[in-house]
Amino acid sequence: MEMLRSNKKDEEDGGSNPYNHLEKATVLQEARTFNESPINPRKCSQILTKILYLLNQGENFGRTEATEAFFAMTKLFQSKDMTVRRLVYLGIKEMSSIADDVIIVTSSLMKDMTGREDQFRGPAIRALCSITDGSMLQAIERYMKQAIVDKVHSVSSAALTSSLHLCKGNQEIVKRWINEAQEAVNSDNVMVQYHALGLLYHIRKNDKLAVTKLVSKFSKHSLRSPYAHCLLIRIASKLIEEEECGAESQLFEFIESCLRHKSEMVIYEAAHAIVNMKTTPAKELAPAVSVLQLFCSSPKPTLRFAAVRTLNKVAMKHPAAVTACNLDLENLITDLNRSIATLAITTLLKTGSESSVDRLMKQISNFMNEISDEFKIVVVQAIRSLCLKFPRKHNVVMNFLSSMLRDEGGFDYKRAIVNNIIVIIDENPDAKEAGLAHLCEFIEDCEHTVLATRILHLLGREGPRTPTPSKYIRFIYNRVILENAAVRAAAVTALAKFGAQCEDLLPSCVVLLERCQLDTDDEVRDRATFYVNVLKQYQKALNSAYILNGLQVSVVGLERALHQYSQSDASDVPFDMKTVPLETQPIVEQRTVMEPGETVRDKPEKVASTRQDVYAEQLSNIPEFSNLGPLFKSSTKPVELTEEETEYVVRCIKHTFAHYIVFQFDCINTLNDQKLENVTVHLESTDPFEVLKAVPCQNLPYDQPGTTYVLVRLPEDETIVTTTFSCSLKFIVKDCDPNTGEPDDDGYPDEYVLEDIDISVADHVQRVMKPNFGASWEEVGPANELEDTFSLSSVKTLEEAVKNIIQYLGMQPCERSDKVPSGKNSHILYLAGVFRGGHDALLRAKLALTEGGVTMQLTVRSSDPIVSEILVSAVG
Repeated sequence: MEMLRSNKKDEEDGGSNPYNHLEKATVLQEARTFNESPINPRKCSQILTKILYLLNQGENFGRTEATEAFFAMTKLFQSKDMTVRRLVYLGIKEMSSIADDVIIVTSSLMKDMTGREDQFRGPAIRALCSITDGSMLQAIERYMKQAIVDKVHSVSSAALTSSLHLCKGNQEIVKRWINEAQEAVNSDNVMVQYHALGLLYHIRKNDKLAVTKLVSKFSKHSLRSPYAHCLLIRIASKLIEEEECGAESQLFEFIESCLRHKSEMVIYEAAHAIVNMKTTPAKELAPAVSVLQLFCSSPKPTLRFAAVRTLNKVAMKHPAAVTACNLDLENLITDLNRSIATLAITTLLKTGSESSVDRLMKQISNFMNEISDEFKIVVVQAIRSLCLKFPRKHNVVMNFLSSMLRDEGGFDYKRAIVNNIIVIIDENPDAKEAGLAHLCEFIEDCEHTVLATRILHLLGREGPRTPTPSKYIRFIYNRVILENAAVRAAAVTALAKFGAQCEDLLPSCVVLLERCQLDTDDEVRDRATFYVNVLKQYQKALNSAYILNGLQVSVVGLERALHQYSQSDASDVPFDMKTVPLETQPIVEQRTVMEPGETVRDKPEKVASTRQDVYAEQLSNIPEFSNLGPLFKSSTKPVELTEEETEYVVRCIKHTFAHYIVFQFDCINTLNDQKLENVTVHLESTDPFEVLKAVPCQNLPYDQPGTTYVLVRLPEDETIVTTTFSCSLKFIVKDCDPNTGEPDDDGYPDEYVLEDIDISVADHVQRVMKPNFGASWEEVGPANELEDTFSLSSVKTLEEAVKNIIQYLGMQPCERSDKVPSGKNSHILYLAGVFRGGHDALLRAKLALTEGGVTMQLTVRSSDPIVSEILVSAVG
């Protein structure tokens, strides 16, 4: 009993691994034992194991340390002990890249490689090939050829795999071993056949015709090895992808025939290849799906997992093809393996019909308590897609999600559920009230500040627009009484938004906010005081500007602008917010899809630099552009001015300032026998657009990107905003040696014609999101309103009309008005933006579908009359 207790204690303390606390210095000191005579095999094998453990754990061995240990290790070639010798071979392989003079063991390894002891020959070949370079390879070529066709399977496999590694840097020499590799493919050993086929493919992989012949030959002569068969399927599927063959090709027929193979491994590989090929039409998926369906009822957990995981991926693109497997997938919900059960549920949620939603929710509810939070998150994400697919079932899904919110779970799990409810509310207006009610109940007992503040922000945005906004006030004010300072501050802001949008609730909200002025936290007091003073002005424009919409500027840009202002001499001039760049999307994109079993870690949110912030920093460091003022906008997508296969690849990014546009041309020279110098882009100036100067790229070597800039002054007439430039690339060419890259001393001028560049209305407009479009519409007011009616004869659908208007004007759709409900003949599109110079612009487009196309009634409001005129005339 005492021994059992001590073992249990060792496991708890992490003491089960005897190599856990090894020190490199101690192990290297012990390595001196290798020099003793006679050799102690047991002790030496333990020391070798320690060295290999440290190397595989990433321990950094210095070159001197590694060399000393390596040479000590070579003394063990005297030992005939099987374990010691095999460990020595492993040590040579691991240390071959960090020790000096490893070539000294070549003769010993060659002796073992050609010796009589079969147990030594295979490992000796692997070790020898790890220390062999191209100059020595010819010396052992004869031995390698013999080893490839050796009757001992372990030796043949070792030679083939070593040849595969040598192929990376010495392909021309390894090519000469092709006859031996072809002979090895006929071996009756499954691993030798697999390795030989792999070597043949790598020798021929750059010759597409030879690879095709290889597949054609071995697809007709049945391979004994299931591993080789799987490799052949992968090679065939890669050829199909590259050549874009259809389902009628011989290669596809071969893969489909493998679905009837006797080996389960080959059958699965064939099914996996068919469903993952981009060229496979949906109707050809049925045989592969049928095979996977059979595997779902296999007694082997590995086969069940492989089948359901593959079906899960198929369901993302072709859910109808997987519908036939729904009954088998439902049986897997109760599988003892939780990974299989989770994948089965998520697949069912993607393929289930509207009538099966209720039954699925009931089955999942019994299952959710048995799995970890990581798996629960995967299921929750699948439920979101189901609700978006069947919006009429939002009540069932919302009730299920709310019950999950009440269950035990960590922060990541709760956050995933809250995110789902918010997405459903945004996508489905009918689900708004139910979703808000569930979230209100959740924040009564919410332990996570981040989730509470986010829900309060949502209540402030959506609550005032519901039929009975007053019912949410109690939940919000409870947070002011019961929660911490951060949540109280968010609740104060939410109350202010109710007061700003609901006139009947304004007196009550002011009273509650005045009570918050006595709060113990200064942030809460400051917010309450600010909002009370704004609300008591009873002006919709002030409410919109300071409560509902807030700042639309980049945080990084604001910090930079304030720093420059504090350092400048013009401190007596008030700071102008129009000098701050507007907020755009950050460069870092977050991944939203998780795989089953993936660990979720909550990373602190940081203020990310946007793409425009990076461009502003780059342009400010160029002396020619340092006095252009703040950067207003940078184009989000580069304009391709050449084809990808041409000699020179040029892309253009447009940077808009108050009175200028800077064209950034990113160039790549794809010719390895040329070096370009003094590279510029020449723009044909069109009055009244004036080309002022160009900043050349001094050197453009082969396959290295370079950048040149052109500065253009915008017209003084503010109504002229569009034009087209014809442009050409001009440079000095110097011929150079393709191998060394050394250019000639003399060069000659040349030019290359590029595609035209357009300046459109969208280049002068920055997208901004207005959370409350109605309040913003009233804030701008009708002073500069313009209205006109247009007939869009070239557009046949409302969706197409919405897409074209957004793309042409470059404005931000608000209140999800870019989503046109299906079956509707009319729609209203709301767009918001800021025109160059800091002028707010709002657009309301009433669209109606007619027999001749789409009719549009366009209304524009702006803080500047010229901007209203530009936007209306641009559409006309």
